[in-house]
Amino acid sequence: MRDGGTSSTVRKRADARRNEQTLLDAAAAVFVARGVDAPVRAIAAAAGVGMGTIYRHFPTRADLVIGVYRHQIDALVSTAAHLLAESESPAAALAQWMDGFVDFLVTKHGLAGALRSEEASFDTLHAYFLDRLVPACASLLDAATAAGETRSDVDALTLMHAAGNLCIGVEGGGDAASDAHRMVGLLIAGMRLPAVG
Repeated sequence: MRDGGTSSTVRKRADARRNEQTLLDAAAAVFVARGVDAPVRAIAAAAGVGMGTIYRHFPTRADLVIGVYRHQIDALVSTAAHLLAESESPAAALAQWMDGFVDFLVTKHGLAGALRSEEASFDTLHAYFLDRLVPACASLLDAATAAGETRSDVDALTLMHAAGNLCIGVEGGGDAASDAHRMVGLLIAGMRLPAVG
């Protein structure tokens, strides 16, 4: 009996984690399309759940915003190692990762504004952002530099800061987001070294 109960509990926890991930993905998409003040019912509809499910996982809007922010950071971190292993070169992996970083930044600007009233939460998230994303970006940048594909005089924090500056004022999708992707792509292209031989 104990083994069956444990197995059932593990399954329930796994289901709960999947449901939470689905909610966070849906909330992020809705925030990009409609802004951070989008109605909770729109997020529930996008996730295919009832509003009670959202409130069970995230009792307040700030909890939901923080959850989306952390979820997107964690996704970017896990993507770095995957891209490095799967891409044709470290520089290509870096370019793809930076493209995802731009998507994150486009969402992040709205999230940051929503959290201004929750200064303690915002400060904690900023530290989480730096602690998690700078090493992920550095792993890609270091690999591209070691392969002789990119300049060695730019560090990860500087690169991320430059990309952030290119995304200032961009929220949601559309032409402004496309421009941000294009500008960050040009930034990455400018860091590339000519191929030898």
